[in-house]
Amino acid sequence: MPTTATPAAVAPPPAALRETIVRLARAASIETATRNLAEIDGYGAWLAPGSDVYATWLPGTSYHHLASVAKRLREQGLNPVPHIAARRFASPAAAAEFLALLRDEAQVTRVLLVAGDSRVPVGPFDSSVALLETGLLEAHGIASVGFAGYPDGHPRIAAAALDAARERKLAYAAANGLDAFLVTQFCFDAGAILRWVERLRACGTPVPVRVGVAGIATIRMLLGYARRCGIGNSIRALGAEPISLPRLLTRRGPEQVVREVAAAPAGATVAGLHCFPFGGFAPTARWLQAVAAGRFRTDEAGLVVDV
Repeated sequence: MPTTATPAAVAPPPAALRETIVRLARAASIETATRNLAEIDGYGAWLAPGSDVYATWLPGTSYHHLASVAKRLREQGLNPVPHIAARRFASPAAAAEFLALLRDEAQVTRVLLVAGDSRVPVGPFDSSVALLETGLLEAHGIASVGFAGYPDGHPRIAAAALDAARERKLAYAAANGLDAFLVTQFCFDAGAILRWVERLRACGTPVPVRVGVAGIATIRMLLGYARRCGIGNSIRALGAEPISLPRLLTRRGPEQVVREVAAAPAGATVAGLHCFPFGGFAPTARWLQAVAAGRFRTDEAGLVVDV
């Protein structure tokens, strides 16, 4: 799968490359979109205690379910990081109730604040910054807040508007004692990721960045999620090889993207990976576990991981 390397990329020695890959995996976070709370009881077999597990707010579910997911994750010794989707709250009171549940039942102190997939808000918050600037997060014990980043662009928002919104949110966080970080949308082009990180650093944005990567899934599944999520540019990298039924059913992971990010100078400033387990939580968690333990080999095509 060809990708565009950044011009400044200089391959580190193999030992340093391995160290960076292991560091990115050990610091990784992962998402769960489970509707079945009992599934969470098995997560501890694949993740280190205290690992960040992001809880996706699924369409058609209430924030009470998301609070239950967070509570179950905490009970399993993991750190729940719920998605706070601003456009889904009918009122400030509903947002406050949800944040109180997260604090009281799951000891949540870190969240990912997003606008949400709904094009039309159900209440007064039309964006993540509108909810952020109410002060509700810090009033309910949130100490760390993540915002989304888009190395591949956004299908409905211009790059300049994305940059302005990001800087406004980071400025608010800094002024109000919130530790901010960025989590990127998954991307199949390491070059696009690295250029985005380099541009952030060149603009003087020092906050931690977690690089979003798609977990273990079939090519067909990855193509479907990419189209659904508006991953328009780097999808060409995923589909560069001739499409056939056997290839569509082939399972793959983020090996090449991870290797290329780790090999570039900008990769040294990345805080960790963030995994979207489209093909199921267990295969991606086992992949992360193997990479964090150093059970892999590197080559020009990426990694060969001994899962």
